[in-house]
Amino acid sequence: MNSPLNKIPKCLTFLLLSIGLFCLSCGSDDSTSDIEVGLIDPELAAAVKENYADIVYASYQDSYSEAVKLKDAIEAFLSAPGVETLADAKEAWITAREPYGQTEAYRFSNGPIDDGDGPEGLLNAWPLDESWIDYVDGNEAAGFINDPTFTLSKEELENQNERGGENNISVGYHAIEFLLWGQDLTEPAENQAGLRPHTDYLTDGSGTAENQDRRSEYLMICAELLLDNHHLMLDEWDPNGTNNYRATIIGLPEEEALKNVFVGIQQMVQSELASERMNVALASRSQEDEQSCFSDNTHRDIRVNAQGVRNVYTGTYTRINGTVVSGSSLSGMVTAVDADIDANIFNAMNASATAIEATAVPFDFAVSDDTQRDIVFNAVVELQNFGDLLEDGADALDL
Repeated sequence: MNSPLNKIPKCLTFLLLSIGLFCLSCGSDDSTSDIEVGLIDPELAAAVKENYADIVYASYQDSYSEAVKLKDAIEAFLSAPGVETLADAKEAWITAREPYGQTEAYRFSNGPIDDGDGPEGLLNAWPLDESWIDYVDGNEAAGFINDPTFTLSKEELENQNERGGENNISVGYHAIEFLLWGQDLTEPAENQAGLRPHTDYLTDGSGTAENQDRRSEYLMICAELLLDNHHLMLDEWDPNGTNNYRATIIGLPEEEALKNVFVGIQQMVQSELASERMNVALASRSQEDEQSCFSDNTHRDIRVNAQGVRNVYTGTYTRINGTVVSGSSLSGMVTAVDADIDANIFNAMNASATAIEATAVPFDFAVSDDTQRDIVFNAVVELQNFGDLLEDGADALDL
């Protein structure tokens, strides 16, 4: 494909993409000025808040449940390190990412996941400097695992998370990912994830890496911390709680609560998903800038993040057991004011989902191959447009 992106000097790609996206986001036409502002129906708004809280709690329950299975699989692997048990642990990690990725739609909403003491950075922080944790190509002594003077404990590992730099990630999903897959040193076109051998965890001397016992201890601590930090979110959204965030958002004025939810999903679509998670990697052509770079699971991260936004807007969440949590929604509120705006939002949401599905797998290949990059760029543009239309929906409700 003779792509215009391919003709741009590499050093200018990010600048030009960023300028283009800024213009898309900030230079939209005057369509919102013609919107007829309607009044919020308090009864409907209260129902939307209740359903939103139910969806959040159900998705965090699913995330916690899969994190438990991940911990069990890691424990089984460490008890008997082998090719099959390592593969089982990897599969459990990939499965756990499915519900958790959908919960990312609750970020940027003044909620508990990423407030001042929220656990988001301990759960899903990235990109990760591998040498902060373990050996890397060219440095076999790197990381806390290979530093016998460093005490391995939950408290110490949490204290080291992002200490001295935002890439100094010591715990969370991506720390576990690195410990299971290792660095991905292959070419994107090879469609091959990291190749860490199971022998990195054998203590009988058959492996080439040292400190297998400390590596095992480190991985187990990360799995336990994952559960601890997931549980914090369960507590915050527990419908039986009386002094948690669910009670707070139910008690907020309707306008404030709904504005928080709208801002959260718009920021997730435009600033986080389109820009940080897709455009940065597209501009750099580097797998180091993709979210799940060790496992090559970034394509799923992107898809389930977008699904999470759809869940919030439509007020519907399908649980891992197949049951559906559904009720009053932002879509219903927008429709009550201006059905055309809601239809436009749905069209943009569907167009962005279709564009995302068209991107190549794995994502590092999609952003590095000259025949695929325009497809990724198109998905970025569609997500930006979706975010603009979500703003129209909020404006229609005078938020």
